[in-house]
Amino acid sequence: MTNLKTAKRSPTRQPAESMKPVIDPADWTGEQLTRETDWQFTLSDIEIGEIDAAVAGIRARGLDIKDITLADFPLPTLDAKLAEIRQQIMEGRGVSLLRGIPVERYDMAEAAAAYWGIGLRVGTPVSQNHNGHLLGHVYDLTGPSRDGPSTRAYHTSAYLNYHSDSCDVVGLLCLQPARTGGMSSVASSVAIYNEMLRRRPDLVAELVKPWYRDRRNEIPPGKDPWFELPVFCFAEGYFSCSWHNYYIRSTQRFETLPRFTPAQTEALEMMDILADELKHETDFRPGDIQFLHNHVIVHGRTQYEDWPEEHRKRHLLRLWLATPGGRPLPKAVLERYVGLKPGQRPAGIVVENMDLKTPLTPE
Repeated sequence: MTNLKTAKRSPTRQPAESMKPVIDPADWTGEQLTRETDWQFTLSDIEIGEIDAAVAGIRARGLDIKDITLADFPLPTLDAKLAEIRQQIMEGRGVSLLRGIPVERYDMAEAAAAYWGIGLRVGTPVSQNHNGHLLGHVYDLTGPSRDGPSTRAYHTSAYLNYHSDSCDVVGLLCLQPARTGGMSSVASSVAIYNEMLRRRPDLVAELVKPWYRDRRNEIPPGKDPWFELPVFCFAEGYFSCSWHNYYIRSTQRFETLPRFTPAQTEALEMMDILADELKHETDFRPGDIQFLHNHVIVHGRTQYEDWPEEHRKRHLLRLWLATPGGRPLPKAVLERYVGLKPGQRPAGIVVENMDLKTPLTPE
């Protein structure tokens, strides 16, 4: 079901071409997103009751989270709203917020089941790291430092640069917010591209070229510790953005790769500047689910300070989702993934001898 308010306000997508302005419903500014509410959804009591019943059914059957299917998690009334949310993510603004998951009365297994059942309405979960985690925990395990090629930013309390993840859609369910900080910042990469094209087309010309990306020691069999992909991509009349900000910069640790030119450095800096200019910030509440379409949205996070009590520490559950039938992507994206064939969706992180799992504690 299409969100009619979105259809009235959003521009109709037109075929996208490199080095020309992109007309796409996902072109918005933070000011516009603050003013509009058609991307935000709240659960009704009836819909929450359906989730409760579906969670109870999973609990009674003793199903592992990763084994839950759509048939195992019926949501007869809520399905219409979730279809509208998917439409907003995939064909509209590229961002959606769902509020009201009753996490305060769920244990971890129940919260994960509820999140998984909702996430299946958006896409198919894929691995988020070399451990094969289909369910991720955004939780501070190491403190504010991001040093070290194997350190994962989502296991720190550090500021996270704007970036897009290695999947079609990323979802975050808030179980517990931070004591201070930890604001989620999102920006339209369509708007970033269009504004950079207006101000500095010479820098857009740099970003449509291939860029090296650091695999950060998550290296598939037979692959280099890096791969190449443009930041601004065009395929079959569709724009997409692949902004692995930190991983692009960290390729400079490889002495065999070329150093950044002055123009490349300036292009990287302008991506950050424009993302910050165009951002919308969200203060997560317990029970919020944020979904982002990585091909048209970049996201980041402010540094945060946690509560001293273990049970009050900031904790988000994360899903990386593949969306069959999604936005066409360039052929260069195939090098990023193992065994990916033309037309298939980004498959997350795949390494040798990996077992897929859905851990219920951060690890």
